Amino acid sequence: MTKIYIDGQEGTTGLKILERFKGRNDIELLRIDEDKRKDNDERKRMINSSDFTFLCLPDAAAREAAAMADGNVRVIDASTAHRTNPDWAYGFPELDKDFREKISKSSRVAVPGCYASGFASMVYPLVKLGIMPVDYPVAAHAVSGYSGAGKKAIAVYESADRPDEFDSPRQYALTQQHKHLPEMQKICGLEYAPAFNPLICDFFSGMVVSLPLHTRLLAKKYGADDIRKALAEYYAESYFVKVMPEGEPEDGFIGSNNLSGTNFMEIFVNGNEERLIICSRLDNLGKGASGAAVQCLNIMMGIDEKTGLI
Repeated sequence: MTKIYIDGQEGTTGLKILERFKGRNDIELLRIDEDKRKDNDERKRMINSSDFTFLCLPDAAAREAAAMADGNVRVIDASTAHRTNPDWAYGFPELDKDFREKISKSSRVAVPGCYASGFASMVYPLVKLGIMPVDYPVAAHAVSGYSGAGKKAIAVYESADRPDEFDSPRQYALTQQHKHLPEMQKICGLEYAPAFNPLICDFFSGMVVSLPLHTRLLAKKYGADDIRKALAEYYAESYFVKVMPEGEPEDGFIGSNNLSGTNFMEIFVNGNEERLIICSRLDNLGKGASGAAVQCLNIMMGIDEKTGLI
């Protein structure tokens, strides 16, 4: 039986990974004693007693934990710490067959960021297919549920006496230093970092990342039908990533929490001859975190990647 340890299992991502393990009889979960969670010797022992260890930690702690693991342990890191490290596989198998192969063979896998997942699902194939030039002045907008803001923010959002401002969407990362920007640029092969405008909103989980495009700046004149067809062919063999057909959404509105609790991602392409909007919808705690981590585990184990996922 495969032994699994989660370092940081009390955090939001760790708890969601545990939820996705319910009902699985092919793994054994290793549990650290509550009073030893910060004991590095015990953490190291638990990590090296496992076949796979998930790191659901702040970046510095994730780097520390990764250094504790010997060569026999396969590590899946949900933090930002290793996402641009070429020695680590990038855990988005649908992006490229080379990504999937590296995940399957690697002992070190970095799970993508939630915003970065939505962003890369659109930009990576556009660049690879030659539709978007690598020097395109990319801008992206995103709305996310408050669960992505961390335990302290979750407590404020769920407090009975929270500030009135928390009833409204709240923009942040205004200095253009969001921690997902380096992977968004590097993974997609962009010459310049995108301008990124994220918002946290008053719902628990779910996310939409939007990519506005000026058709005159693309490699040639592409309409919405052209882009939709190209992306649909690109993801044709994917189970979790789906390109939605023409006419979706029917009412002209794209909700952000429709995929909460799942590992699915939906891509919408709309617009006119001059301007397009591509949107990627996902659960920031699913395909944007714990679901992606479990999907990578399944691929690394050589089993059906859908195991334990919906």
